[in-house]
Amino acid sequence: MHRQIAIIGSSGGNLYNLGGKEPQKLLDEILLQMESAGLTCIALQFIAAQTSMDSAKDTTGAALYSWNISKRAPVIIAEGTLKEVNQAAQRLDQEIAEQIDLGEIEGIIVMSADPENTNRRAFEAAARHKVPVTGTGGTSMAMLQSKGVQVISASGTTGTTNRTRAVAFVTSLCKHWRMPYRPVIGGAAVSADSTASGTSPWKRINIRGIMMASLPGFIGMALILAASKIPGLSQLTAVFDLMIKALPVIIAVIAAKQISELDEVSIVAGIVAGVLSVEGGIIGGMIGGIGAGLIVHYVFRKCVEWRFPATTVNIVAGGVSGLIAGLFVYFLIAPVALAAGESIRYLIETLVSWSPAFAGLIAGILIWPAIIGGVYHAAILPIVLLEMERTSNSFLGAVDMVGLVMVSAGITLANIIAPRDKGEAAVAAPGFAINMGFGTFVEAAYPFMFSNKLVFVGAIASAGLGGLLVGMFEVRGTAYVPSFLGPVTSNNTVGFLISMAASLLCSFLITFLVNKMSLYRDSKQTISM
Repeated sequence: MHRQIAIIGSSGGNLYNLGGKEPQKLLDEILLQMESAGLTCIALQFIAAQTSMDSAKDTTGAALYSWNISKRAPVIIAEGTLKEVNQAAQRLDQEIAEQIDLGEIEGIIVMSADPENTNRRAFEAAARHKVPVTGTGGTSMAMLQSKGVQVISASGTTGTTNRTRAVAFVTSLCKHWRMPYRPVIGGAAVSADSTASGTSPWKRINIRGIMMASLPGFIGMALILAASKIPGLSQLTAVFDLMIKALPVIIAVIAAKQISELDEVSIVAGIVAGVLSVEGGIIGGMIGGIGAGLIVHYVFRKCVEWRFPATTVNIVAGGVSGLIAGLFVYFLIAPVALAAGESIRYLIETLVSWSPAFAGLIAGILIWPAIIGGVYHAAILPIVLLEMERTSNSFLGAVDMVGLVMVSAGITLANIIAPRDKGEAAVAAPGFAINMGFGTFVEAAYPFMFSNKLVFVGAIASAGLGGLLVGMFEVRGTAYVPSFLGPVTSNNTVGFLISMAASLLCSFLITFLVNKMSLYRDSKQTISM
């Protein structure tokens, strides 16, 4: 049996800054959680002002949301000044009060309501019929209790998010009616003992995804180091040193958010854990963030089940979870994690020192099969980031730039200048621009590599040549930056520039010749026919 619920309130004062200024998102989250619990929205009265109600005036712009039964969605039924919208809301208030009197509304969710005026009739009816009410807004909820309304849970708004409020609302109603409910987080219903595929936070641990999402922080660090080499900007060296310390925090935040999917709550937990994990380097930050994400998921769930106020739920889930995970890393894991990172860096340096040119050649030859086979992002990228943590550039990062980005740029450039047909030029042009302008999107070369074995072999050979030169010049660099900045961010500007140019030119010439041969062969076949 589906219980019928009314949603009553406004964008509020403090609520305005915590989701109220985007009413559609706020309402959508509540409706999503209600649907998971088997609750049905039957009525809606939500006043969305264009500024916080704490500073709003009668002339402030506003809109009134109501429930459209046929569309089963919120719709705007009135717009204008706040005074005009309040007058329309009073008429809707009367309709909701009549629904309550008829027994059509079995529960009410409240957010920053106005029991004295705009919502007076609805709550008078709710008090008469003992309709269970749950909501946020310290002042309004206190007023409701004083008027005899059956408030089953109440909380302030501070520290809450759209999701945590919605989960708290629905949990309270389901507890009151003893109905089963599993909060929807990240598009899937979850519970503390959830083990189904796609629902358990353990199954959202993805090292590759965490590293990829954290990459912009590493690139920012590399750009700061490059800028610090410019005469007059040497003071940026101190900024670079500070950013190195921030990298574990970045990774911890990304990990916590991806695993728990609780938005601001998980971000806070990740920051707290990350700050305490700094001494463990990026591996320590990864462990701290994963721990924070797992703990915040379960702590949040339990706090809601125990009917903690929504504000307290966020404080406990975010703060305490981050502390537990962070202190665990700080006292137990940090030395081990730091040693593990140093060992990986030492291993790379040792292998390269035996024969830099050979190491570069092998890395270059293997890098295309690695990215095509999915190994690059799972294994190579984490090693690149570990190398960059210490000096902001890396041996494998340099091989990435010359072996992937420059080779892709050469292949796409050849297909712009000498395409086998005009359509290929249109496909190649954006890829070349992104390769050169952003140092990424090497997949732009895939259509040409996969359609011609000679181009594919040429790509691997060109990458091998670039890697060989990287080793010979003992270059350390990075990809994911504009090509003209690549040499500047490296430890050997001239050597990196030569390596990049060689890879680009080699792949360009091979692809150019292959295309010309293909065109010549096609023309001969046409003539013979």
